[in-house]
Amino acid sequence: MDKRGSSILSQSLWKEALSIFPGGVNSPVRAAVKPYPFYVKEGKGAYVITEDNKKYIDFVLGYGPLILGHAYPYVKKNIFNQIDKGWLFGIPSKVEIELAKKISSHMNSIEKIRFVNSGTEATMNAIRLARGFTKREKILKFDGNYHGAHDYALVDAGSAAMEFGIPNSLGIPEQVLRTVNVCTYNDLTCVENILKKEDIAAIIVEPIMGNMGVIPPQKDFLSGLRELTKTYGSLLIFDEVITGFRVSISGAQGYYGIEPDITTLGKIIGGGFPIGAIGGKRQIMDFLTPSGKVFNAGTFNANPISMIAGLSTIEVIEKENVIHKTSQSAKEIADELDKIGTPHVVNRVENMLQIFFGVSSVKNAEDARKANKELYNKFQLKLLDVGIFFPPSQFETVFTSLAHDENVMQEAIEGIKKAKSEFN
Repeated sequence: MDKRGSSILSQSLWKEALSIFPGGVNSPVRAAVKPYPFYVKEGKGAYVITEDNKKYIDFVLGYGPLILGHAYPYVKKNIFNQIDKGWLFGIPSKVEIELAKKISSHMNSIEKIRFVNSGTEATMNAIRLARGFTKREKILKFDGNYHGAHDYALVDAGSAAMEFGIPNSLGIPEQVLRTVNVCTYNDLTCVENILKKEDIAAIIVEPIMGNMGVIPPQKDFLSGLRELTKTYGSLLIFDEVITGFRVSISGAQGYYGIEPDITTLGKIIGGGFPIGAIGGKRQIMDFLTPSGKVFNAGTFNANPISMIAGLSTIEVIEKENVIHKTSQSAKEIADELDKIGTPHVVNRVENMLQIFFGVSSVKNAEDARKANKELYNKFQLKLLDVGIFFPPSQFETVFTSLAHDENVMQEAIEGIKKAKSEFN
């Protein structure tokens, strides 16, 4: 058995996985855990428990959706109640209306909504909708922003695409690449220069970058995008798949006071089940079929299990002061990380954070690429040794949940101190 408590069982599962899955996994970042992934058999509160009975404090949380922690009792109870009634209909159910109304009650920019099955589907359809509405073909995105795994988004993308050195995937037609313009995040000059020259259907942006580590917008960046898109007749799409119901109950748009034309959501609004959503003003959203001619459909759209899990999660967020509590936990982590002796910077927005080694500031994707990824990977393994699971990629985000209570945080801080002492 190695230091992380992995045994022949994990090695055996990994060997078997390599023989049946490309690269051994079903999403690339899962292969970033070295020398092989641990296999989870159970999640409880702030912890994951592996097949080898190793227990980790989980700061990955399904890469963001589990803001209440694993298997939150109220959410679980409502999911089981729904399962008793059935879990797929292909016809409307009341709970989809309830979740839609709950979301729009907190996000003023969303008058109508369409549920889909992933963040990738949400951004793909948002871009199609923007093109259909504006009758323009080109879009503008930002270097290192990750908007899912479809062709138009995989141009200078962040997240696992960057981790494995493929910001531009093979298999994307050159004609597609020519419709996507790219600027540096936090650079309004580049944006205006492109809008002056090109008819841009939409600018799509992560209001807080969460797939190059955590990179917040600089002052006036988001408001500048809002003004520029209005001036040049383009739509503004906020990709809030990560930030929706995380940095505030009204998302990053509420946090920064900027209303986009279209919002994409995912992760938290599904309570840990597959989910995506596109929302916006009714005159834009009504371009979607069947009221309009921008096509979208899906057998699993508005699946009742995802709907009830998301609705239940938001109800808890409303009642339990979740965002404040999770942000306080994240601040404790960030403060402790900031005491590490190795040169570094910690970026944090509420309950999202990441540490970058060897740099003094990270304001865009290029800054993040200059960080010492090898040192981050070394520190991540030190944390695993003391029972703490941070993202295995420099370009992902550390999240906290409601389950990271005082007792868990005391254990986590002691673990981080120990990892730091061995790391420095």
